[in-house]
Amino acid sequence: MNHQYDCLVIGAGLAGSVAARELAERGGKRVLVLERRNHVGGNAYDCFDEAGVLIHQYGPHIFHTNSTRVFDYLSRFTRWRPYEHQVVANLPDGDGRLEYPVPFNLVSLEAAFGPDKAKALEEKLIAAYGSEKKVTILELRQSPDPEIAALAEYVYDHVFVRYTMKQWGQKPEEIDPNTTARVPVFLSRDCRYFQDPYQGMPAKGYTPIFQRLLDHPNITVELGQDAAARLTLGDQLLLDGEPFAGEVIYTGAADELFGCRFGRLPYRTLDFRFETYDRDFYQSHGTVNYTMDEDFTRITEFKRLTGQELPGKTTIMKEFSRAYTGTAGEVPYYAIINDANNALYGQYAALAERYPSLHLLGRLAEYKYYNMDAIVGRALALTDKLLGG
Repeated sequence: MNHQYDCLVIGAGLAGSVAARELAERGGKRVLVLERRNHVGGNAYDCFDEAGVLIHQYGPHIFHTNSTRVFDYLSRFTRWRPYEHQVVANLPDGDGRLEYPVPFNLVSLEAAFGPDKAKALEEKLIAAYGSEKKVTILELRQSPDPEIAALAEYVYDHVFVRYTMKQWGQKPEEIDPNTTARVPVFLSRDCRYFQDPYQGMPAKGYTPIFQRLLDHPNITVELGQDAAARLTLGDQLLLDGEPFAGEVIYTGAADELFGCRFGRLPYRTLDFRFETYDRDFYQSHGTVNYTMDEDFTRITEFKRLTGQELPGKTTIMKEFSRAYTGTAGEVPYYAIINDANNALYGQYAALAERYPSLHLLGRLAEYKYYNMDAIVGRALALTDKLLGG
C-alpha cells in the first residue's frame, strides 16, 4: 500500500491537514493521512450536540492572527464571522459576584474599585507609564507609590494566582516567578482579549475547513488509524512493514512515537462538563473565568462565540484541569515546560533526527504551545522547505 503514496501525514488536525493540502496541491504529491480519531479536525473539531448547538468538542477555539499569509490561506477554505473575543473574570464580591475584563484594564479597575478610587489610580498609572500600555505586575510591584504596588497585589491575588493553581495544579510557591512577573495590566479601555488585526470565527464552523483542506484528489484520509500499528522506526522507516522512502510528517505525541521509551512527557489534560439550558443565553460573554472559587477554571458558552441563532437553547462547557496520565481517552492539552521536561523531549527529538525524512510538526510533536495561526504558519513553512519554495 505504501508505494501508492509519496508522503505520509500522521494526524488530521491543523498541522497535518495544511501540510497534506500543500504537498498534494502545490507539490503534486500523493499523500496518505492517517488519523487516530474517527473524525478530522484534531482538537479544533466542532459538531452539533443533541440540542442542536454547535459546540467545540475539545475546548473553545478562537481564531486570531497577525499573519496575512495565514489569514489569506485559511480564507480559501472558509468565510469568517466577525468576532473579537472578550473574557471576563467572575469572582465573589461580598454577597454577590463581580465581573470585569481580563486582562485587567482600566474598565476592570473601575469595576473593582469604584469610579472615584479608579479615577485616581488611573491618573497615577498613566502619569507613571503612559496610556495604552501593557505594564507587568513586576513593574507595578516595584513602584514607589504604595497604591500602585497594592494594585499589583490585587491583580495577582484576584486574577492570576488561584486561576493558575487550578490550571497547572501548583501551589503559589511553585509558580514560576518569571511567569508571575509577566502578568499584564492594560492601561486602556480596549476589552478585547486579543489585539491581532485578523480575528473571527469560521462562518460554518471549524470542521468544514478541514473537510475542504483534505478534499483533494491526491489526498487519501484513513480514520481510526493508530500510527503505532502502521509505522515502524527501526534501522529504517517502515510503513505497513515495507520501507517507505517518502516524507513523513508526524503531528502526534513525540513520546508515543517511540513507545515512551524514556518515560512519558508530562502534560495537563482537561475534563469538560457540557450543560444545556432552555434559555437563549447563560452568561454575559463567550468565556467567563472563575479566578477565585469553583473547581472549574472557566465556562464557555458556544453561541456567544459562533453567533448561532437558536432561540430557547444554549449549551455551556465547564472546564476542569488535571494531570495527564496517558489513560485511554485522555487528551494531552498543555505541555509542562521546564528544563527537565525539555531535556526529556530532547531525547525523543534526537531519535527522530535519525530519520532524515521524518518531520515533527505541531504542539504534541514539538512539545510546545502554539496558537492555531502559528500551527498553520509552521505547516506552511515546513512544506515550503520540502517543496523548495
